Amino acid sequence: MTADAPASSPRIWTAALIVIGDEILSGRTQDKNVAQVATWLNVQGIRLKEVRVIADDMDAIVEAVNLLRARNDYLFTTGGIGPTHDDITVDAISQALGVDVVIHPVARAILDGYYATRGGLTEGRLRMARVPDGAELIENRMSGAPGIRIGNLFLMAGVPHITAGMLDALTGTLEGGLPLLSATLGCWVAESEVADMLGATERAHEGCQIGSYPFFREGRVGANFVIRSTDQVQLDACAGALVSALEATGREVTPGGI
Repeated sequence: MTADAPASSPRIWTAALIVIGDEILSGRTQDKNVAQVATWLNVQGIRLKEVRVIADDMDAIVEAVNLLRARNDYLFTTGGIGPTHDDITVDAISQALGVDVVIHPVARAILDGYYATRGGLTEGRLRMARVPDGAELIENRMSGAPGIRIGNLFLMAGVPHITAGMLDALTGTLEGGLPLLSATLGCWVAESEVADMLGATERAHEGCQIGSYPFFREGRVGANFVIRSTDQVQLDACAGALVSALEATGREVTPGGI
């Protein structure tokens, strides 16, 4: 909670995400984890406040980890925990925390069993059992290699379907607030024509935020307006007021968006 927030304001839990990988920055791989992490966090009652995409660079990871973990309740990372030499996330986070890198015995046992019929546990594969000293494991039902949890940090795979499985394993285990609800309204109108209306509607409905997302289709301009709140009653009231305001100007509103 910010220092200037009223005492009655609900506790807002926040998280940051660091996407690690040269392949993301080069454009060779398109990131899909930001959207799924953000969506999952919303359901847990946690707001994703910021995202950084950084290279496989030790100093850059250490700097980002120390900054973002200090100003958020939770910090997630994706990428860089695989079996190759350039997977340095564990080393970087261990350095950021001032702890050693160790082989987690349970992770080793999991990998030993997983690779028993897949060529055995090689030195490279054993790298996926390395964790910052004191870490716990996040279950991975997809490929054996577990994710890592230490304090308010969560280290997850970069492969989206494996990340999804790790998020599923964490469901219900993090403390959060109320889930963020949303409603979408679509309208064939230039957002500049209704900017004052949007601002006035938001100010009149405490606890609600209105986002405007313009588009150009069929030779016309339009916008989708997304109302967000943690309170369903407030959300419905704000959406209803915006519909009334738009319709009062002769415009048709499409619930659910265009």
